[in-house]
Amino acid sequence: MDYRSSFVLLGLLVLLKFFGEKLLRVWRQYSSGLPFPPGPSPQLFVGNYREIPTKFPWLTYTHWGNRYGGLVHASALGQHIVIVNSLKTASELFDKRSHIYSDRPTVAMVDLLGWDFNIGFLPYGERWRRQRRMFQQHFRRDISQSYRPIQIQKVHRLLQELLTRPQEFRDLIKTLAASIIMRTVYGYEIQRRTNDRFVTLSENAVKKIVDSFFPGAVAVNTFPILRHLPGWLPGCGFQQYAAECRDLVEEMKSAPFEFVKQNMREDAVAKSVVGKLLTASDARGRSDDKMIQEVAAVAYAGTNDFHTISTVSALGTFFLAMALHPDIQKKAQNEIDGIIGTHRLPESGDRPSLPFVEALYRELKRWRPVLPLGVAHAASEDDVYEGYFIPKGTTVFSNIWAMTRDESVYTDPERFNPDRFITEGKLNNDDIGIAFGFGRRICPGRHAADTTVWAAIVSVLSTFNIAKAKDETGKEIEIDVAYSDGFISHPLPFECSVTPRSETAKNLVHATAHQES
Repeated sequence: MDYRSSFVLLGLLVLLKFFGEKLLRVWRQYSSGLPFPPGPSPQLFVGNYREIPTKFPWLTYTHWGNRYGGLVHASALGQHIVIVNSLKTASELFDKRSHIYSDRPTVAMVDLLGWDFNIGFLPYGERWRRQRRMFQQHFRRDISQSYRPIQIQKVHRLLQELLTRPQEFRDLIKTLAASIIMRTVYGYEIQRRTNDRFVTLSENAVKKIVDSFFPGAVAVNTFPILRHLPGWLPGCGFQQYAAECRDLVEEMKSAPFEFVKQNMREDAVAKSVVGKLLTASDARGRSDDKMIQEVAAVAYAGTNDFHTISTVSALGTFFLAMALHPDIQKKAQNEIDGIIGTHRLPESGDRPSLPFVEALYRELKRWRPVLPLGVAHAASEDDVYEGYFIPKGTTVFSNIWAMTRDESVYTDPERFNPDRFITEGKLNNDDIGIAFGFGRRICPGRHAADTTVWAAIVSVLSTFNIAKAKDETGKEIEIDVAYSDGFISHPLPFECSVTPRSETAKNLVHATAHQES
């Protein structure tokens, strides 16, 4: 068969698939007798394909929500999409009907890039349950508390580095996140993040999946059949891109895993999560190496992604917000000084006594959520919600951005205002838990990430002042509040000044170095 015939056959297969799926969905809606949720009017054949955004989609979906309501329907080339803009609706679907909305949509590039092992992308089923169970054994709330000494040690290292390299605060908070995960999961110490092989592996592999995850980001996500075409054909450059990523992912899974196994051969004591999993596996007389590799790689990839990117993004937003709002920074510092004093650094036991610091942390998660559109869910069966039909296979987005800008809940939502979480002098019940997802798909590493972010925020506030940077004439450099597009959103590079609050604060930071040595 010549190439022209192959293209004709491929075109026919695409058309047959498209019309077959469209006829099936029309029949299912007709047989249900119920309408889809409201949304923009679809065009013949392509639906809303031309309107589905590929850049900052949460902004468009929020605009649709303002027009059509808390539940919005769109379609693209036969694929149904539902956007949940309301917290009430999200709770109803993802929490109360989690047996229907715990699946994930199939994204072709996830498989092609080799990321199909990841618990965040796995379809709801036995493999997902096994990975989740193994992950939770070591990252649930009570177990996560055992990692606090590591977290505090690394936070203190952050403070020490800020004394000498304050202009590199972005790289330093990335190092904080990476070093905690690598030490906890693999027992591996990162010395210099910029030259670390394991961290570079993770960053490169994660960047490829983040840039390719949204449904419209790459053509093969819309037309999965394209995955069978050779990479040398025009428009199929994604094949080479995917092959490079698969190699990175395989090395990312195997290299640090072998590091642990080698250490265990030399030292039988299991000092890391992977070491403990391997010891338990050996005790049962069976090999779970592949599963352990995958579970560890989920956390390892977190050095620049998923649950741990919340650390990097939230702390980046923290430095940004404090530089913009010195009055809020001062209010938090006054609370710390009044409760703790200036003779010691904050500890985890101080957290309940610092309500304004907690409110500040919550406002960081609300003001600029790390995952503005969450991670897409999929309906595993037909469903009806408030008289609207949601077909099996529908991709369902939780628009966290819209929920955190609901003016009936958050007055003046674009304003950074921690006091919105304080009622009559006490913290209210809104903990912004939605930042970590919903239902059975809620982020399993949220407890460790939460502890790290809080410890870093309160420690930096107690010892440093963050302000706008100044140019050579002494004039303040204005900060552009700009964030990245993509699956994960983080502040784009900006300059700020980070200086010790006092000689006492500087001495406290120096003392942490002496304690470590």
